[in-house]
Amino acid sequence: MKNIYLSIVIPAYNEELRIERTISKLVRYFSKCSYNWEIVVVDDGSIDSTCKIVSNLIKNDFRIKLLELDHQGKGSAVRKGMNESKGEWKFLCDADLSMDIDNFSRFLSDDAPPTHDIYIASREVDGSKRFNEPFIRHIKGRLFNHAVKIFTLRGIQDTQCGFKLFSKKSSNILFSNQSFNGWAFDVEILVIARQSGFTIREIPISWYYKEGSKMTLVKGFLAVIDVFKIGLNSFLGKYRNLEVKKND
Repeated sequence: MKNIYLSIVIPAYNEELRIERTISKLVRYFSKCSYNWEIVVVDDGSIDSTCKIVSNLIKNDFRIKLLELDHQGKGSAVRKGMNESKGEWKFLCDADLSMDIDNFSRFLSDDAPPTHDIYIASREVDGSKRFNEPFIRHIKGRLFNHAVKIFTLRGIQDTQCGFKLFSKKSSNILFSNQSFNGWAFDVEILVIARQSGFTIREIPISWYYKEGSKMTLVKGFLAVIDVFKIGLNSFLGKYRNLEVKKND
């Protein structure tokens, strides 16, 4: 394959009900683009048919790849996918595809070169829209965002939306140093990005709530604890002057 311009990294855990539909939508969309791309599915130790489904898709499209891991958490899967993918730009994409893929042109367009190092989808900035989200889930999300602002990171309205675009340079620094495997990994990479001087832009998107979230009350509580730990790491200077480490 020629040089890859874009890698689409999909962390997956027990996604047999939607992974084929998601990949098919991505293939249709990116096949219309002028650049070379790849889809990298990172299976986080699924116990269903996720890997089998992806393996079957690979037989018909060499641009789809599968990495299989023991179950360690979404942060671990994302780290592996970002470190192993080859693109000049790397797009983190949730398996549920809760963002209509047509929104991608807001991140990276054939018409204009990127002007920032990192672009993150936001459900909170002006121009964004939410559809079908249960009220209590929205409240939980806002409470988590307030915890993030208190302990670690101000100025970013939505750290947790699962669609983010990274330049290769920023990805190499962030994901070779990211260590948290749980749901707070997004916060850690954005803290590292800020302290490494990378520019970040929030992109308003249309976001659709999808059933099947892996987040639980216990995981949410653990994520808040991790946010506090990340804030402590930041205070102690552990995210300063970082260099690219050898991939794990």
